[in-house]
Amino acid sequence: MRIPTTTYRIQFHAGFNFEAAKQILSYLEELGITDIYASPIFKARKGSSHGYDVVDSNQVNPELGTSENFEALTYEIKKRNMGWLQDIVPNHMAYDTQNLLLLDVLEHGPDSDYFDYFDIEWNHAYEHLRGRVLAPLLGNFYGECLENGEIQLKYSELGLTINYYSLQLPVKIESYAKFISHNLGHLARELGRRHPDFIKFLGILYLIKNTPSETKGKARYDQIAFVKGLLWELYNQNPMVQEFIDENIKVFNGEKGNAESFNLLDDLLSEQFYRLAFWKVGAEEINYRRFFTVNELISVKVEEIKVFHKNHALIFDLVEEGKFTGLRIDHIDGLYDPTEYLKRLRERTGDTYITVEKILEHEEDLPSYWPIEGTSGYDFLNYVNGVFCRCDREQQFSEIYQRFTRLNVPYEQLFLDKKGLIVEKNLAGDVDNLAQLLKNISGQSRQGNDFTRPGLEKALAAVLTIFPVYRTYINQDGLRESDRTYVKYAIAHAKEQVPRLLKELKFIETVLLLEEEETLTTEQKEQRRHFVMKLQQLTGPLMAKGVEDTLLYVYYRLLSLNEVGGNPSQFGVSLVDFHEFNQQQQAAWPHKMNATATHDTKRGEDVRARINVLSEIPDEWEQQVRSWREVNSSKKVNFVNRMVPDTNDEYFLYQTLLGSFPFEGIENTDYVDRLKDYVIKAVREAKVYTAWLRPDNDYETGFMTFVDSVLEPSEQNQFLNKFTPFWKKVALYGIFNSLSQTLLKITAPGVPDIYQGTEFWDLSHVDPDNRRPVDFERRIEVLREIKEQAQTDILQLVEDLIATREDARIKLFLTARVLEARKKYLQVFQSGDYLPLQAVGTFKDNVVAFARSFEDTTVIVIAPRFLAGIVKPEEMPLGKEVWKDTNLKLSEEMPSVWKDAITNQAVESNGTLAISEALSYFPAALLIGKK
Repeated sequence: MRIPTTTYRIQFHAGFNFEAAKQILSYLEELGITDIYASPIFKARKGSSHGYDVVDSNQVNPELGTSENFEALTYEIKKRNMGWLQDIVPNHMAYDTQNLLLLDVLEHGPDSDYFDYFDIEWNHAYEHLRGRVLAPLLGNFYGECLENGEIQLKYSELGLTINYYSLQLPVKIESYAKFISHNLGHLARELGRRHPDFIKFLGILYLIKNTPSETKGKARYDQIAFVKGLLWELYNQNPMVQEFIDENIKVFNGEKGNAESFNLLDDLLSEQFYRLAFWKVGAEEINYRRFFTVNELISVKVEEIKVFHKNHALIFDLVEEGKFTGLRIDHIDGLYDPTEYLKRLRERTGDTYITVEKILEHEEDLPSYWPIEGTSGYDFLNYVNGVFCRCDREQQFSEIYQRFTRLNVPYEQLFLDKKGLIVEKNLAGDVDNLAQLLKNISGQSRQGNDFTRPGLEKALAAVLTIFPVYRTYINQDGLRESDRTYVKYAIAHAKEQVPRLLKELKFIETVLLLEEEETLTTEQKEQRRHFVMKLQQLTGPLMAKGVEDTLLYVYYRLLSLNEVGGNPSQFGVSLVDFHEFNQQQQAAWPHKMNATATHDTKRGEDVRARINVLSEIPDEWEQQVRSWREVNSSKKVNFVNRMVPDTNDEYFLYQTLLGSFPFEGIENTDYVDRLKDYVIKAVREAKVYTAWLRPDNDYETGFMTFVDSVLEPSEQNQFLNKFTPFWKKVALYGIFNSLSQTLLKITAPGVPDIYQGTEFWDLSHVDPDNRRPVDFERRIEVLREIKEQAQTDILQLVEDLIATREDARIKLFLTARVLEARKKYLQVFQSGDYLPLQAVGTFKDNVVAFARSFEDTTVIVIAPRFLAGIVKPEEMPLGKEVWKDTNLKLSEEMPSVWKDAITNQAVESNGTLAISEALSYFPAALLIGKK
C-alpha cells in the first residue's frame, strides 16, 4: 500500500482544471507534498464548483479538460513518484437533466434498466406518490408555475419533454398517445385519410397504444426508439405533420390568464412517473432519499451489487491502472450498510489507501472492524484546535456570553431543540416514511397492533432527536456493544421526553436491538432489519442539519469551537486528552488523515487560531465587545419593534471580524461583500429570524445595512477606531497559534493534509468562500525565494520572516521546512512511537511537546500556546528572558545533541531541554536527534 507522506487538497472545477493542476505539480513537490487529494472529478452538473453533484460517475468531467489533459496530469504525477488520493461520492447523484440514468427511470418507470438504481420508495403510503417519484424542483407552487406558463411541453429529436427553465424531463411513451390523438381529425382532413404519411401516423399511434407490457429490456427500448424515430422522421418530412404537432404543443402549453387552457398539460403531467412539486414540499413529503435535505441530490442504492459495480466501474479501472493510489469515501454514514460497502471496496481495490469522511463525537471510536486506514481528519482538527483554547476560562466565557446576549439556554437543550426543529420542519417527510415502515411492523404482533402511526412518529422523533452520535452500524451480521450503548441511551432519554409513549419506545428499542427475532418469520426479520438500517441512514443527516447546519449558527460562546465534528459545549481540549488521542491514533489508525481545513469547515484554520486567543484574555474581550456594542447601537436597524441584528448575531459578527479581518485591511478588497454573503448564509442556517425555507428580507437587509455601517472606511467610524488596535493584537497572537497548529498537524500520528492555499494565512469563511481562487504564482515565487535564502543565511531569513510575519511567508516557510524533515525521517513519523513530554517550570502549561522515536532517531516537537500572558503582541516568544526556567523532561535514552530542522541550529540537552534554547530563533521547534 502506498501511504501518502503528505496530501494536498485540490478543488477542481472549470476555473481550475487538469492543466492548471499540472502547472503546480513542481511547486507542490518542492513544498514537500507527495500526493494530491482531488475533489470529485467525475462528470457533474454543468458549472459545478465542487463536483459532489455527480451526473455520471463513469465519465471524467469534461469541464476539467480532455482525456488527453487527464492522461497528461496522471503521467506527470507518476513521473514525479507522487500519488493521487481521489474523493468519491458513492451515496448520491444530481437530480438533474444531465443525469441520464435518472432520466431513464423517470421515462420508463419500472421498465427502466435502472429502476433499482436510486433510493426511491415507489410503494409510498400516500396514493399521489405511489408509482411516482417526487420532483420537488419548482420555485413556486405547482399550480402557479403551470398557469404562469413556466412549465412547458416541447418536442425535439429527443421526443416530448417537460421543461421548466433549465430542467428538462422526459415524457413516458404511453403519454404520446394522448398528445398525438388530440385533434387528430384536423390532421386527417388536412392530409387525407389515405395519405401515406397519415397512415404512418396512425401506425405510430397503434404501436404506442399496443406496446405490450410484457416487452422488457432491450426489446422495449428498441421499440420505443423505433417509434420515436418514425415520429421525428414524419415531423421533418411532412410540413402538415410538423404544423399539427407544433399546434398541439401550443395548445397543451395553454394560455396565460386562462386556467382551463392548462388542463391538457396538467392531465399529461399526472400520468408521468414523476410528480413536479414546489421545492418546499420535499421537507414534508418525500419518497426518495436525499443527501441531507438537498432535493437536487438523489441517493443511490449502492448496497445493490449491480449498482455498486456500475457506480464504481471507472473508479476501479483507474485504481487498477495505478492512476488512483488512494480513495476518500464521501459521507460514509449515508450508506445503507457502510461496513459491507467497505468490505466490497477493499476486496475490489486490494491494497489501495482508503479513508472515510466520518464525524466522530468526542471519545467515540471509529469502528475497528472497518478495512480502512482511518478518517479524513475532522477528529484531529477538533483536538488540535481545542488544545489552543484555555479550558479553565469556560465559566468566565459562559458568563460573558450570557451578559452580552441575555441568552441562558444550556447547550444540551439547544442540541435537542435544533435537532427537533429539523425533525419537525426539514426532515418531516423522512420521519413520516420511517413511521409508516414501523407501523407496518408493529401491526404484525398483538402487542403492537394498537400503536397508531402518529404515536409511533412522535416516539421515533424523540429517539432521533436524542441520538447522541451520527449513527450506529447494525446490519445483517447483528449489532455490537457500542451500537447497543447508543440505542439504550437514546431510548432511556426519550422516555423522559415523551413519558406517554413508553410502550411505543419499548417496542422501538426491541426492534433496534434485534430482540425477539427467534419468534419471527424470515420476512418479518428482513422487514425489521430494513427499518433499522433505514433509521441509521437518517440519524447522520439529522445530526448534520441539526448541529452542523443549525446549532453551530446559534450557539456563539466561542466561535473557534463551532466546527464540523466539534462540540462547542466542550470548552477546549486538555493537554492530557490531546496526547491520549494521539497515542490512540498511533496505535489504531497510524495512517489516518490529519486536517486543519477542508472544503466543509465552518471557517479557515487561521480564523480559528485567532479566535482561540480570546480564551486567554476574557476580561479584555468583554470590555472591547461592550464598547463596540455601545458605539454601534445607533447603527442597528429597527424593524417592527425589533433591533437588527439581535445581540447574539452581533456577538457572532464581532468574533467573525476578529478572526477573518485581513492583515492588509479592507479598502480595495472584496472583504465586505464576502462577509455579507457569509452573514446571510449564517442567519439562514440559524433558522431563528430567517431561513432558506422562509427568508425574511427585513432581517437580512437590516443586518447587511449594519455590516456596511460598522465597516464604513472613514476616520469618523468610531467602531473601526476602537476595533483595529484590539484586532491587531489578537491577530498577532493568532500567528503564533497558527504556526504551532501547522507544526502539530505535520508531526502528529497520521497523514497531514493541506487544503489548497492554506500554506498562506487561511482567513476564509464557510463554503463557497473557501473555494476562492488560489494565487499559486505568488506561492511559487515565495517558496523559491525562501529556499534560496535558506541555503545562504537561514537565520537572517528567519529574522526577515518574523519581521514581516503578517504577509504569511512565515507559514509557508514553516510548512516547507517541516515537510522536508517529514520526508527525510519518514519512518519516524509513520511508525515511530508517540511519547508526550512533560514541561516543568514557570510556563509549563504554555508548551505542547512530544517525541516520536523509531530505531536510532528521535524527533522532538515543541509548539508554544497561550502566549498572551507571556509576551506582548509585537514581541516574539523567544529566548531566556521569555521562557525563564521552563524545561522539558527527557528520558535517559534520548540523545543529548539535537538539530532544529526549522532553523538548522544545534541544541543540547542533559536530561532536560531548555525551552529557551529550543526557541531561540523561531517560535516553534522540530528537533532531530540520533543515538
